[in-house]
Amino acid sequence: MTIAPEAPATPVVPAFLELEITGQCQLTCPALCYANAGPTEGHGSMSGDDWMRLMAEAAVIGVKKVQFIGGEPTLHPQFEALVNHALACGLDVQVYSNLYRVRRQHWWLFERPKVSLATSYYSDVAQEHERVTGRQGSHAATRANIVQAVQRRIPLQVGIVEVFEGQRTAAARQELLALGVRTVNVDRVRSVGRGEIHVPSRADLCGRCADGRAAVMTDGTVTPCVLGRFLPTGNAKSDGLVTVFFGQRWADTAASIPRRPASADGCTPADSNDCDPANTEACDPAY
Repeated sequence: MTIAPEAPATPVVPAFLELEITGQCQLTCPALCYANAGPTEGHGSMSGDDWMRLMAEAAVIGVKKVQFIGGEPTLHPQFEALVNHALACGLDVQVYSNLYRVRRQHWWLFERPKVSLATSYYSDVAQEHERVTGRQGSHAATRANIVQAVQRRIPLQVGIVEVFEGQRTAAARQELLALGVRTVNVDRVRSVGRGEIHVPSRADLCGRCADGRAAVMTDGTVTPCVLGRFLPTGNAKSDGLVTVFFGQRWADTAASIPRRPASADGCTPADSNDCDPANTEACDPAY
């Protein structure tokens, strides 16, 4: 009996894209930031027009949602225009902000339909939170803006990254729930960027990278997620998303990432098909 060869797998375009639009950030997060972001970093070689073309292409090929991330995405000079363009393309939008400073016009933007917020929070104690962020006053500022987001009924998810032993992550989670945040999850620091304690490898990933998601760096490089930035698969600026996602390099990279059981550490909850913060498709970025 002749057995027909197995048909090649049909490439699947990720439904979710993380767009790392800047490396600039008011915080330094000296032991944590996966992107090595900071006050002196720039916005990369992707122009505002490049990002807009990318989002238009993404919507056409089947992407459903984008997450603006950095660095601090609200510091990009065309941040508002980029969010409005994403919405005009029919994409859902999430903004992953440190919520250190929020302009009045940005609150109006966050209140638009199909827009949600995500942020990171490290402790209910200011000294611990600021040990992670590297900036005095950041705890009070972020906490106040979390309260503001809840009061404005803006969909908000918060991720807590455990950076050092004894960190009050459980107390921080309880505080956030008491403030009215509905979605709070805890993850561990990954060996990427400033959190690197060894050469980053696929074993450092949660196992869901390239599974319905991808990330685009400030130079257009496409990776399985922002934490999988050491696995470049092509360039959206020079080649376009179609070429990348239907290319062999993307397929090979996706296949090389070890998949983990639903109960694997650092990628919860399992029942919502995503990583921290829950209900967003990306792993907890570390600010």
